[in-house]
Amino acid sequence: MTDMPIETDVAIIGAGPAGLFAAFQCAMLRLRCLLIDVLPEVGGQCVALYPEKPIYDIPACPAVEGAQLIASLEKQIEPFAIPRLLKHRIESLTGHRGNFTLGTDKGTQVKAKAVIIAAGAGAFGPNRPPLDGLDAFEGTGAVQYYVRRKADFDGRRIVIAGGGDSALDWALALKDSAEKLYLVHRRDRFRGAPESLRLLDEAVAAGQIEKVVPYQLHALHGQNGALEAVEVADLDGATRKLEADVLLPFFGLATDLGPIARWGVDTIRSTIPVVPSSCETNMPGVFAIGDVATYPGKLKLILQGFSEGAMAAHAIYPIVNPDQALHFEYSTSKGVPAA
Repeated sequence: MTDMPIETDVAIIGAGPAGLFAAFQCAMLRLRCLLIDVLPEVGGQCVALYPEKPIYDIPACPAVEGAQLIASLEKQIEPFAIPRLLKHRIESLTGHRGNFTLGTDKGTQVKAKAVIIAAGAGAFGPNRPPLDGLDAFEGTGAVQYYVRRKADFDGRRIVIAGGGDSALDWALALKDSAEKLYLVHRRDRFRGAPESLRLLDEAVAAGQIEKVVPYQLHALHGQNGALEAVEVADLDGATRKLEADVLLPFFGLATDLGPIARWGVDTIRSTIPVVPSSCETNMPGVFAIGDVATYPGKLKLILQGFSEGAMAAHAIYPIVNPDQALHFEYSTSKGVPAA
């Protein structure tokens, strides 16, 4: 139990890319901030789920892997020596605009004048396919839901199941190093960026990826958790066995906002509605940015989370400095403030 509470201007809950950039924006405005995350390291889903997955929609970066993006964001805030509270889950939020108290599962208290919720999808876990004996194959790594090291799949026979961006992106990323790669989906239509769909067509035509459509996962075959084949079934019940070493099901994440939903913040299906111009929630002084925030026209892109972090920081400035006017200056003219 921590005797004295930690005092800061802005408590940022979530240390993924949106939270890290919000910390930079706060620091540029000389607002003290604290990064808080339940994970043992910063980076959120970028590090926990897809450190080697290329991201293509970060401005000025034709392609950047998740871990590389986080490393660059860390480098950006390095001059400010921003403190962080990792492996702490925020259980409670009390108080009001200008005077909040946050309590963690470790008994630590944080005093803050404003709060930014950058919790991404909240607590997340994979949607698991309903297959008999799944646990044994998960235990050996024959069934995995995240790709942390692409090299682990070199020369292997891979079945990827799903029809969204994750399934497409990993099929394209692993096709050159896999011995055989199957892409299973219940229909011959995939939800992805036009460029990804074009690259998929090219890879299928070149024999690098075999589309298995319209099929769904039906059964796993193997002994003692060692996968030998993935059985799939079409809409009429006809089955086919795909010889495989590993199955990667990408059926999305099951998300849970956890304690956040009990703080009095309005929520809609694991997201938090905010005012688009400031990212403030229904609770004055509490802001939400990144994937957890929602408003009309919202795009779940990292770059939009960056913009929201900047807007929230500027909206928070008068809360922390009620008697000072903020004279906006471009970073090109003022540079990075000295620590």
